[in-house]
Amino acid sequence: MEKLKMHSPDLTERNIDRIAELFPTVITETIDAQGNPIRAIDFDMLRQELSDEVVVVEGAQERYQLDWPGKRAAAFAANAPIAKTLRPVREESVDFDTTKNLFIEGDNLDALKLLQESYLGRIKLIYIDPPYNTGNDFVYEDDFAESSADYLARSGQKSETGERLVANTESNGRFHSDWLSMMYPRLKLARNLLANDGALVISIDDNESANLRRMAEEVFGPQSFVAQLAVQVNPRGRHLDRFVAKTHESLLVFVRDPLSDAISGVAKDGRMADEYDRIDGRGPFRLLGLRNRNQSFNPTTRPNLYYPLYVSPMGGTVSTVGSEEFSVEVMPDAPDGTQTCWTWSREKVKSEGNLLVAEPSGSEWRIFRKDYLHGVDGEVAKTLVKSVWLDPEFSNDYGRKAVKDLFGKAVMDFPKSPALMRRIIDISCPPGGVVLDFFAGSSSMAQAVMETNASDAGGRRFIMIQLDEPTAIKSEAASAGFMNISALSRERIRRAGAKVRAESGMLGENVDVGFRSLHVATTNMADTLATADDLVQAALSEAVGSVKPDRTDEDLLFQVLLNWGLDLAEPIAVEEEDGLRILTVADDALIACFADEVTAVVVRAIAERRPLRAVFKDSGFATDAARINAEQIFRELSPETEVRTI
Repeated sequence: MEKLKMHSPDLTERNIDRIAELFPTVITETIDAQGNPIRAIDFDMLRQELSDEVVVVEGAQERYQLDWPGKRAAAFAANAPIAKTLRPVREESVDFDTTKNLFIEGDNLDALKLLQESYLGRIKLIYIDPPYNTGNDFVYEDDFAESSADYLARSGQKSETGERLVANTESNGRFHSDWLSMMYPRLKLARNLLANDGALVISIDDNESANLRRMAEEVFGPQSFVAQLAVQVNPRGRHLDRFVAKTHESLLVFVRDPLSDAISGVAKDGRMADEYDRIDGRGPFRLLGLRNRNQSFNPTTRPNLYYPLYVSPMGGTVSTVGSEEFSVEVMPDAPDGTQTCWTWSREKVKSEGNLLVAEPSGSEWRIFRKDYLHGVDGEVAKTLVKSVWLDPEFSNDYGRKAVKDLFGKAVMDFPKSPALMRRIIDISCPPGGVVLDFFAGSSSMAQAVMETNASDAGGRRFIMIQLDEPTAIKSEAASAGFMNISALSRERIRRAGAKVRAESGMLGENVDVGFRSLHVATTNMADTLATADDLVQAALSEAVGSVKPDRTDEDLLFQVLLNWGLDLAEPIAVEEEDGLRILTVADDALIACFADEVTAVVVRAIAERRPLRAVFKDSGFATDAARINAEQIFRELSPETEVRTI
């Protein structure tokens, strides 16, 4: 029996819990005065989280952590603001006005930052297949060694060479450090987007799997790690390997909240389904012994589960009360006489005794419970997913075949199998969830989302992010006309969507096979380093700056959506009022007019609709009197509307 704690609460521990929820990366271990390991705060890392520049700490400090040169700069990179936006590209999109899916072209570090408000805590599944650190693959080149102001200034332009990728050869003295520095800020940003019941699944090989696990445990918290799964992707083994021919890659699985149901089981099929070899009016079932075979459960440890049951020899039915009909007493004892107990209480037997059956075994009777293959809702029974996945359709050969079926040739070298992606969706993204892949590659995950939705009408959504990385000059992709991976990826989604529609018939008509194509771009505001956060609320008289001449009103609208934290897939309608274009979002959740000369008629028409939010271009008001008049119109007709200018 636990003793009462005869003292006030440990506020230090409570505060550490609160800090851990906000900044799991600052939690570490140290040794107290008695030599015992205790949880502690890494105050240097906490300073970094709260600083707008790289914090340099001098002197060695012992603590449990994964460290590498450049880690603090990488942490800073996750927090540094950027003067960028997302520009919609209708001509690259499919079903732009109705789709809920997004495809974002650009550096995923920038894209993840831009999505922070609109998708904070909303993503059910994040799957990534980052570039493996093999010495030949490419890694993203991020410039971390600069102040917040320098980073903000630089973020609006490309490097002198215009490239964002560098080779990470093994001769590089920072071989592991550069790769970890690339991944660290992206995982920190991804954590913010993950829902409380969300899961993170990462494909990785042996080169960085140990470091990646340690880093993800630091970012998401040590209790977030679920398992390291082995997926057989090359049954024949790689003949160029030394000592061991590797046949598998790993899936590292993490959850946002270890107490949530982020990972579910998989439906039983094949041999597992064959075990359900009996049938009655409710459907197939199997018999499971009611006696608990674990001898640690016995009359001493579980006295309430040790009691007699009574069997009717005529019908094999079971009761808790003996009678002329239920004349055979059965105790939960092992054949050798060892006393164990039942798995059900008396009360459960009374309420669900119709699920129990008794069968003779030699001179004795054994009691079983019916375990049905299908639940009362018709859903197939599930089992915990296993740690080794040997399904042949998960292999790289199937991944290449899926691409070849769409393009007529293998335009990607190592695409993941859509069947593997569907299994990941099955265990971590139920209907209605949002899937994010920010190393999209050829978008195998997008194809899997559409195929899964076609099979169960699940209405899942996807967000794919892919850098406009050039394809190799002599590659199959280049010969097919795809100059960069993002263009190939978009085309795959188009072809896979058409295939899903064609193969699903009428069931596929309601499957969302479209996507809004968005590009990471410099801010719409000209001659300013201001971010979207500088859009001024309420006061129409405060201007932020002029708009770049090549930007459309739809470009401006998407920057406003990002600033306000609205879903980028909300329906957008274009209307006309007094000869001016008006953009409405999600049934008047937002109404925008970015005309160069906004009339009082337009302002009044918008105010009369009482939108939640309204936005105009500051330069659209010719005079101060026009701005003041617009403010007065909203105060009179729709005082609850949040009004801004850009």
